[in-house]
Amino acid sequence: MRSSDAERTTFRLDCQRAVANGVMETAASTFLLLIAVRYFHAGSSAKGWIAAASSLGFVATPALVNLVTRMGILPARAAAVLTLAAGVAYCFAAMVPELHVFVACAMVATAAASACVPLFTQMYRDNYPEADRGRLFSRAVTIRVLVSAGFGWAAGRLLEADIGRARLLLLIFGGASLFAATAIARYPSRAIAPDGGGHPFSALRFAFHDRQFGLMLVSWMLVGFGNLMMFPLRVEYIANARYGIALSATAVALLTGVIPSIIRLSSSIWGSLFDRINFFLLRAALDVVSLVSIACYFIMAPPVGLVWGSILFGMTMAGGEISWSLWVTKLAPPDRVADYMAVHTFMTGARGLVAPLLAFQLAEHLPIPTLGWIAVGFVFLGTLAIIPEVRFAPARRHAAPMGQGVAE
Repeated sequence: MRSSDAERTTFRLDCQRAVANGVMETAASTFLLLIAVRYFHAGSSAKGWIAAASSLGFVATPALVNLVTRMGILPARAAAVLTLAAGVAYCFAAMVPELHVFVACAMVATAAASACVPLFTQMYRDNYPEADRGRLFSRAVTIRVLVSAGFGWAAGRLLEADIGRARLLLLIFGGASLFAATAIARYPSRAIAPDGGGHPFSALRFAFHDRQFGLMLVSWMLVGFGNLMMFPLRVEYIANARYGIALSATAVALLTGVIPSIIRLSSSIWGSLFDRINFFLLRAALDVVSLVSIACYFIMAPPVGLVWGSILFGMTMAGGEISWSLWVTKLAPPDRVADYMAVHTFMTGARGLVAPLLAFQLAEHLPIPTLGWIAVGFVFLGTLAIIPEVRFAPARRHAAPMGQGVAE
């Protein structure tokens, strides 16, 4: 398949998948935790595991990429199978409405979805031209955001009218996952070239062999830990009566889903910036927005703080998703993009397993504003770590055609 054909086909299928993803992402961002709180009256441990589920998938990504590489499986087929598994899990949770079943199925579905990320990053590197990669990726994101905002509002109203309709919502998530799997299976993809690594986690060696890559991982660890501590508490803070807010399901969906999704429509701007400016500068700017978002949402008095925090959170998500999903294409050799991304997602998963569980436990003993200050501190330190690169070192770019890596 010619590069232009691969680009057009990938973009068309990515836009189709974006419709289903717009539905599915509301599950992880809002409704799985809301169902746990309102339908199952789950305790802190159950809510913590649901919040940490995507991290389990991220931790498994180096082993998954290693397996896909060694077996010569096309990335598109592997990602389609994982997405299919997520759909089956959602449907099973709807049919067996027990807390333990719900938690297990929610974890399987979310982990399967997150495990696909390095496979998609490799396909984007192979199929999208360097100069337009951020722009093309962001266009599909815009579709996903529009669907997410509309569906988030409708689903919030659905649960507010009758929380028993949570089972119907789970079936909708399952159907969206199955639709996405059919699109993913048709993505143009090629087998990942072996890298000579041995054990399933051999890709982790790149974190030590590449200085800029290792520095970025340290920065992501600090910033990500602060963000992941507070991300699940966005729902808990305004839905649980113990914090004195206890908003309706519609208001929860508005603040945690609809408003951020509307602001995320600016993703095309961030996509263009990703293609054109120094990546470290972009990351530092996004970190500052993230820091202010946490401070507004959790430290300022509601409702003004909640609204501004949600707006800035949407801005962080708009630029952060693009930079988080594609940044390794700036640093990694062309055939090692999936491996670099697997290391990045592994580190994301490692902090993600600890941060939400720790946050829910600390929330039992500390005021939410105190946790907000702790998270702000982590983000600040992570931003400081990359300041030297912002000032003195441009991000490397592997802009050569497929299979020809030329680092600037």
